[in-house]
Amino acid sequence: MLIAGRYRLRDTIGRGAMGEVWRAFDETLGRPVAVKLLLPHDSDPAAPSRFRLEAQTAGSLSHPHVVAVLDFGEHEDRLFLVMELVDGGSLADQLAVSGPLPAEHVTHIAAQAALGLVAAHRQGIVHRDIKPANLLLGADGTLKIGDFGIARFLDDSGAALTATGQIVGTSLYLAPERALGRTAGPASDVYSLGCVLYQLLTGRPPFQADSALAVLHQHLDAAPVPPRRLGADLPPAFESYLLGLLAKEPESRPTADEVADWFGRGAWRGTREPLPSEHQHRGRPDRPHVTSSRAAAPASSLSAPTAHSDRAFAPVAGTEWQTSVHRSATRRARLPFLRRSRLVAVLGGAGVFTVALLVGMVWFSPGTGSARGPQTHPSASTSPATPSPSASYETASSPPAQLAEQKPERAPEAEPGPKKAGRPGKHKH
Repeated sequence: MLIAGRYRLRDTIGRGAMGEVWRAFDETLGRPVAVKLLLPHDSDPAAPSRFRLEAQTAGSLSHPHVVAVLDFGEHEDRLFLVMELVDGGSLADQLAVSGPLPAEHVTHIAAQAALGLVAAHRQGIVHRDIKPANLLLGADGTLKIGDFGIARFLDDSGAALTATGQIVGTSLYLAPERALGRTAGPASDVYSLGCVLYQLLTGRPPFQADSALAVLHQHLDAAPVPPRRLGADLPPAFESYLLGLLAKEPESRPTADEVADWFGRGAWRGTREPLPSEHQHRGRPDRPHVTSSRAAAPASSLSAPTAHSDRAFAPVAGTEWQTSVHRSATRRARLPFLRRSRLVAVLGGAGVFTVALLVGMVWFSPGTGSARGPQTHPSASTSPATPSPSASYETASSPPAQLAEQKPERAPEAEPGPKKAGRPGKHKH
């Protein structure tokens, strides 16, 4: 089939809710392309408008990690969208063939997908349907985000032409705020990307159940199992940061720009540090906070978070892992206070002991009246008028009655002098 006189359709390579995608060839420019044809939607009159919106949304983006839109038109009452052909399949196809992927491979996917989201978010566009089937791989391994069919502009008051209260997207990758019917924002795409990365590492999404409604409840209330408990071989820093992408509160997640930077510079190879106590106010004392360790930096050289690295990001409260982080942070926060309290107590006790010792030494020293016996030194009655230090202390501290009793304690004796020789005449009678 020839579309618009130049695009020759060959075989179908995908089918979604709105349309089917064909591998095609642009005979005018001589290059392979992908053509998306809108399916008949007699029961949904808004489908053509959404299809046009997809063309306008994706067409406004030009980025190596976003599928490029090349043309848009109508053929035989059917709208069509021409895009660049990404012929390496999707992540969904790769998961079906190979199962879980190595951590290093997943980091490359994470960095590229985040860069594509950065380009969209800077244009005020929220994808709203990030999932393995919409992340396409080129033959050289380059990842590109496709299918902006339910994307919306942040200033779109009509919520991308969806009915009021309707939740659009795939429940396995839906952010908690969207499960509550709130407006999707850039943080919603980051959460969905976290779900995809979790599945790439473990082979299963973070939440799964028998019904879409049950899955939505898990997004709201349940904590994801740490990937390493499911057998994923990845560094602690990677696990902690990934759980931070799955934070329940949008403001607790990193931005797409920060995700791209963190994975791109190799910080995922580091060792997770416990969450500092000053960051525990961010929605959950859990956010596994990830530090900005470089790829080759040892654990002992980890530094504080930088502006574009590690914000206090982590899973919801209530998990064993998160509780241990909270308790550890609480003990660390109390330790300096306890040390200071013990130091003050020791110093205070030593001071009291020293003062008591000095008082006792002065009080019971030989120079005080309360502990000495009668003075027998011959100079007691001839001491100079100026009192000695010990005498002045005794006078100041002894009560008057005691002083009165002490005065007559021993009368001064006359100093013995040389006997006068008697005159011979006076003693003769």
